[in-house]
Amino acid sequence: MGRTADYTNERCSVAATLEVVGDPWTLLILRDAFAGVKRFEQWQERLKSLVSHGVMETRRYSERPPRHEYWLTEKGLALSPVLLTMAEWGDRHVYGRDNSPVLFTHKACGCAFHPVLACEACGEVVGRRDLERSSRQADSLTVGEALEAANMAAE
Repeated sequence: MGRTADYTNERCSVAATLEVVGDPWTLLILRDAFAGVKRFEQWQERLKSLVSHGVMETRRYSERPPRHEYWLTEKGLALSPVLLTMAEWGDRHVYGRDNSPVLFTHKACGCAFHPVLACEACGEVVGRRDLERSSRQADSLTVGEALEAANMAAE
């Protein structure tokens, strides 16, 4: 299950996200982490990349024998909306909403939860056609350069 593409020379936020979480196993590990899975034995492989990108961190939970749990970092927790949106897409376009394998309920109101995108400034729900795209590619970093800068800043 190796990486299928190298996005380090791209100048694109989607490519940057895929460089960190683009392997198919990565989002499954994150899904499990959001569900409370923390121990290596429960995943068995592929965690070094998530730790090296600062999406997860290890915490020792046993001295003898030494054992570690994997915890979502702030950066990892910020991927929750991505996973919720992907789950919504799968429910709608693969299973059909009436056949969803997992249901999310908004605790505050008790209703079924279906994510939407909203403008941070005004709160209005935003669709694809409500957005205007502009490029800053002339002065932006490549994905590889941005990841390197982020890693250096984290050290």
